[in-house]
Amino acid sequence: MDPSCEFPLSDSPKRPKGGMAFERPIEEIETQIAELESLSLETRLDISMEIEALKARLRDTIDKTYSDLTAWERVNVARHPKRPVASDYIAELLDDFIELHGDRTFGDDRAIVTGLATMEEYRFLLVAHRKGRTTKERLECNFGCAHPEGYRKALRKMKLAERLGIPIVSMINTPGAYPGIGAEERGQAMAIAENILEMFSLRVPILVVVIGEGGSGGALGIGVGDRVLMLEHAYYSVISPEGCAAILWRDGDRSPDAAEALRLTSKDLDRLGVIDEVVREPLGGAHRAPMVAMDEVKRVLIRNLDELLETPIDRLLEDRRRKYRHMSEMEGRFPRLS
Repeated sequence: MDPSCEFPLSDSPKRPKGGMAFERPIEEIETQIAELESLSLETRLDISMEIEALKARLRDTIDKTYSDLTAWERVNVARHPKRPVASDYIAELLDDFIELHGDRTFGDDRAIVTGLATMEEYRFLLVAHRKGRTTKERLECNFGCAHPEGYRKALRKMKLAERLGIPIVSMINTPGAYPGIGAEERGQAMAIAENILEMFSLRVPILVVVIGEGGSGGALGIGVGDRVLMLEHAYYSVISPEGCAAILWRDGDRSPDAAEALRLTSKDLDRLGVIDEVVREPLGGAHRAPMVAMDEVKRVLIRNLDELLETPIDRLLEDRRRKYRHMSEMEGRFPRLS
């Protein structure tokens, strides 16, 4: 990580309230700052020292809060409605993007977006989970839960990238694949399994970044890569905490316990070797400074693309297979769940 990279407190003076209980002390200080700034403008009183003192207190509070988050709190940060999603990265980071649609079998699943992308001098295929911003968009995108046609679309486009000889960048942000009857009837499990198998053999560099939620096979369906990056407050897990709690204890109230047991945070997964790098987020999470967070992702993507493009493809394939084959060695590192 570049130690010289400095992050501002926020992109704008007004912060949206995220509704997370652990952020309430932060929001209270932000409200006090806003009130003092408004008072200063209205009365022309010089209360700059009081405002600066509150801003220093705010920074300390955010730093202390976010340095000691529980796994469940990080899951909630990853789901924050103001956190950058795929459409934001496409709009802000890419110089050009041509979306490619459909699986040529059933339809075009909006929960996965694919397209030819340009970022500075780099050309690549982008594959990403698409959640949407407004309620209408989220319904159209099924809240980022892809159907089998979405994974088939992704695979077709990844094979196109292989034919064109351009790298693949995959952005993961899903609570999981859609579990409905129709999706199962159309081969949900097979589509995900085929993607995982085929991605091991694609003869182009594959760079994966978990930007928010990384849930279950829905994430793995576009998640096999030479490098797997993960934003600091994202999560990546074999199942959502709610699903785990329902299966193990049949009690949704134990989702926080499940989050801890799943070892789903970036810190846990970096230690286990499941991911290759943690991408630092702005102070207080990507939702507090979206542009700063996305610029950092861009910087890290460019550095990793440089390194992957310089590596012979046969070595990439060998390392890719070895990377996932040896993940089984982490078994037994943690005590069994009681």
